[in-house]
Amino acid sequence: METHQVKVHTELETRQVAAQLAVLLKPGDVVTLEGELGAGKTTFTKGLANGLGVKRHVSSPTFTIIKEYQGELPLYHMDVYRLENSEEDIGFDEYFNGDGICVVEWAQFINEFLPEERLEIEIQYAGEESRTIQFKAYGTHFEGILRDL
Repeated sequence: METHQVKVHTELETRQVAAQLAVLLKPGDVVTLEGELGAGKTTFTKGLANGLGVKRHVSSPTFTIIKEYQGELPLYHMDVYRLENSEEDIGFDEYFNGDGICVVEWAQFINEFLPEERLEIEIQYAGEESRTIQFKAYGTHFEGILRDL
């Protein structure tokens, strides 16, 4: 398992790191995002969307669970927080093996459905505006992405 860590000091820097990651991703890639409420998971996703050429406004899919955005590749933004203590499979395989990029917030609640090969990202507070972004690559494809990042 390869790891990489970045410290950012503004929301803009968070989005820039995510946009740099976006250009390295390919269809079927799964990225998980963990972090406390307000840590910057949706901000990171907005940066990914920007890097993928998504024009629509990106917001948290807390109440819909999944939002789909069209860019150079489709972006499937999932917030599975409401699935805690649920065994419900809402068709994850179709998204995880689909033609787009999947971003899953609160992924620990659906561990049994996640593919083995994925990129886990944890965002932690490191001050008022600063964050530490920790990347963990599972699989050679994502290890290569971290080296390129």
